[in-house]
Amino acid sequence: MVHHVRGRGLPDEQPVEYWIVDGRVSLEPIDGAETVFSDGWIIPGLVDAHCHLGIGTGGPVGLDEAIDYAETERRAGVLLLRDPGVPIDTRSLDDRDDLPRIIRAGRHLAKSKRYIPGLAIDVDDEAGLPEAVAEQARAGDGWVKLIGDWIDRSVGDLAPLWSDDVLAEAIAAAHTHGARVTAHVFGEDALPGLINAGIDCIEHGTGITDDIITLMLAHGTALVPTLINIDNFPGIADSAAKYPTYAAHMRALHASSRKRLSAAREAGIPIYAGSDAGGMIAHGRISDEVNALTGIGLSPTEALGSACWDARRWLGAPLLEHGAPADLLCFARDPRTGPEVLGSPDLVMLGGRVY
Repeated sequence: MVHHVRGRGLPDEQPVEYWIVDGRVSLEPIDGAETVFSDGWIIPGLVDAHCHLGIGTGGPVGLDEAIDYAETERRAGVLLLRDPGVPIDTRSLDDRDDLPRIIRAGRHLAKSKRYIPGLAIDVDDEAGLPEAVAEQARAGDGWVKLIGDWIDRSVGDLAPLWSDDVLAEAIAAAHTHGARVTAHVFGEDALPGLINAGIDCIEHGTGITDDIITLMLAHGTALVPTLINIDNFPGIADSAAKYPTYAAHMRALHASSRKRLSAAREAGIPIYAGSDAGGMIAHGRISDEVNALTGIGLSPTEALGSACWDARRWLGAPLLEHGAPADLLCFARDPRTGPEVLGSPDLVMLGGRVY
């Protein structure tokens, strides 16, 4: 069956019309097509740039639960996700044409006892980090994920995991294998070493300062702030009462986060939407993250772009062009008007199949 959709596209708000045949977009009319949407807004499938399909509230999950999460994301309009650290093998999901496309970063890389148990590959000696990065670059889909900082219980506060020299060698190893590198970073101290080493992206970024913004601009570093997860910082602090310095630091990072991230946006740091679903954040909440991004200065169109057309370009994924996979969303109302609209597409089309 050949499908047909027409409406207005974004960000230019111009009329668009697509014919869908064999799961792909055609810009040329096809006789006999069934019109399945004809009045509203049409955009490429959403992107969640920080979404852990293999993680639940209790840690790693089984494949059946990961599939349930993927279906939840599809219902919310997420048709492409970057999984920045997955502790289980989800590659069999690539054979499912009814699930979102996945770009994996392999497994998190951390030092022993310096991250959540069961999620990361532990690198006992940091001299082994470059080889571990190379291995994950070979195993992933063009990304590697480092844990840049985490609580060091010996000092009772956030602290960097890696020395600057080994970071430079490790990130160079990833780039040699054609992979980009991102890192979990909450605090301030780990950022200069990671950015000077050539890291491609920072996750969270609540420790960003004016000096760090200058560094990121010089190196072209992107940012995925995961704002709806940052809102969990006060609760994390409350649960860490026996580490008062760390708890106070987490509260301070939360209190200053919007101001710091707004400054990054104002300076021109490229920002992309990631919900950090899995663990503390339920799946299917990318619309809430898009809405939160307007709180740090992105316009509604820019915020949607950070989870759609701009994110797709950043990840090297196609838009709605002739011959591209027919992964699109249709809305009767303007999807920029709020999360209740964006999170409930009137039509989801994945690979030409209507949901």
